[in-house]
Formats: sequence, C-alpha cells, structure tokens
Amino acid sequence: MPAPESSFTFATAPVLHFGVGSLHTLGDRGASRLGARCLIVTDAGIVKTGMVDTALQSLAAAGITAEIFSAVEADPSEATVLDATEMARAADVDSVIGLGGGSSLDVAKLVAYLAGTQDCLAQIYGVGLATGQRLPLVLIPTTAGTGSEVTPIAIVTTASSEKMGVVSPALLPDMAILDPALTLGLPAPITAATGIDAMVHAIEAFASTNANNNPLSRSLALDALRRLGSSLLRGVRHGGDIAARGQLLLGSLLAGQAFANSPVAAVHALAYPIGGHFKVPHGLSNALVLPHVLRFNIDTTPEPYAAMAPAAFPELADLPTPKRAAKPSWTRSPRATATARWICWARPEASPCTSPTDSSGTAWARACP
Repeated sequence: MPAPESSFTFATAPVLHFGVGSLHTLGDRGASRLGARCLIVTDAGIVKTGMVDTALQSLAAAGITAEIFSAVEADPSEATVLDATEMARAADVDSVIGLGGGSSLDVAKLVAYLAGTQDCLAQIYGVGLATGQRLPLVLIPTTAGTGSEVTPIAIVTTASSEKMGVVSPALLPDMAILDPALTLGLPAPITAATGIDAMVHAIEAFASTNANNNPLSRSLALDALRRLGSSLLRGVRHGGDIAARGQLLLGSLLAGQAFANSPVAAVHALAYPIGGHFKVPHGLSNALVLPHVLRFNIDTTPEPYAAMAPAAFPELADLPTPKRAAKPSWTRSPRATATARWICWARPEASPCTSPTDSSGTAWARACP
C-alpha cells in the first residue's frame, strides 16, 4: 500500500473562464466584481492590436468606465509599477484589469494591491509580506507562457537591474479570462520562448523538492507537458491554428497552477539574473539554462525526469525508466530537437548553438542545426 500523502496547500484563482472570444464577455462576467470604474494595465503593443478597444466596448456595455495605463515594458521596472499605482489612486478606481503578457499581469497585480492598501512596494518584496486587502482584480493573458493569471507572484526589475519578487496569496486574481484568439498574433519567436517558459514551469513543479510538492501540482504539470509538447511546434509554425493556440494557453495555465503550489527551482533562479542584467527575455533565459540544470539534476535524481519525459515526448515512453532520464534521451527526441531549433532561430545571437566554448554536448546545443 502506498504511503499516505503529506499535508499540503493548494491555492488558485477562484474563477476561470476559457474560450475563444471570451474577451467580449469581460463586461458581463466582471459586472459584479469591477465596480463602476477600473484601470486597465497593458502595453502599447496590445493597444495597437485593438484588444483594449474590445475590452472597453464590453465594459461600457456593462456600465463600467475605464482608465488605461499602457506603458508596461518587458521585465517591468519599479518605476512603471509606481506610475501605474499613482494613476489608479488619482482616478480612484474600484478595480484593476491586467490585459497582456506576463509583465502586464504582474504590474496589474501589484497595482491592485498597492492602490488598495497604500503599502509601499519596497516593503512587500519577499514571501508573505503583502497581507492587506487589494482592489478587485481580473487578469487576461495574451501570451501562453507565464501562467501569471493563476500565480500569487509578481516580478519587477529594480534600478540596479535586480529582479525582485512579491509572493502572496493576495496577488491571486478574483477571475482570469483565457481567450485563445488573443494569442493568434504572437510572432513565432515569442511563441517559442513563452512555450518553453511554460514547459519549464511544469518540469520544475513536477520535480520540485519543496515540502509543498503535491499530487495536484504533479498531475497538472504532466497534463501541461502533454498539451505543450504536442502543440508548441504547431503553434510556432502555424500561428493561426486556433486549436494549437488553445492547447498552449491551457497548458500555460495548468503549468502556472502547478508551480504556484510546487515552486520552481534552479532554472528560474539562474534565469532571473540573466534576464535582469543582459535583458534577455525570460522564456529564452529559461531555455538557455534548462539543459545545464537538467544535466546536473539527472545525475543525482533521475526519477522525476524519467516519469515526466513521456508526457512531453511520447516517443520516449517505450524506453526503460533509466534510459528515459538519460541525458541523450532528451536530445534524441525529434520533438525536442525541433523545438531547440526554433529557440535557436528565435534569438541566435543568445543561443548556446553559437557559443564556441559550449562543447559539453547539452541537449539544446547538440540539437541545433
């Protein structure tokens, strides 16, 4: 008889809506939560797509007016968070909506908290220090990678290029709306990098040695890897494939739920300073670090990697368990090879393929053309 599970805690957003065209339902779904006036936190690129106009029309139909903060940048700075918070306070908004990639969602979380509590940003960096009552919060992702719509985490970049995080249940939104149609316009390089980010979330959540590693997170991580592994190349090569986009978005969500409750580890710990100091996109920095962490971990703890490998790469399922976890196995998978090539193509100047000193034979480097 298997040993009983240890005690654990699992938390996620209380309401999730998934479906093509669901952005059009924002007003109806948010009417009971958003109050009379909200702040939409987004970036200039999202404004240009017309998505913000769609959101505004839906909100107006429900009698909700909105202010727009559209100055979010990649790897958002403290200054951006404080500027958006100042706008929210000055407009006396009742709620906050995050519409965009992970950066916009992270800023929206912090704005909802800071505008609702009057706390100071510098004082809530860390785990469990944000304990006040935030404003109502709705998050709507436009990329499939960060899972920020279901995580209690927000990351910002300080003036010294240091990545700082706020981790608190207060940052979980009241509602998340996932509309695959919003991801149709993502360029192939961003699709590839964000997809790898989501896969890393699932891999690290499944293999986590954190005391809260739990069966729900592990199940979600495996499901996420199946969806992401089977759809990422399709989404990169055929950006208009709504079915693939939907699987990627759902996979990102599931991976987000998994790592929010079974935390990420060395890949992210090493990727954050790379992103902060060298301005490398987060998904790409994860991809660059992943093979090296896998090589290190597999030597001492191969079991979780052997267990999860067939989820991402079904062709490995027939291998004996030790061989599934072996370093060459991840390299020889055709899907792993193809995905690696897309990562290298997305940002070749930062790719391990172009490093003359990388002769270690890591999965990504050997897979590249």
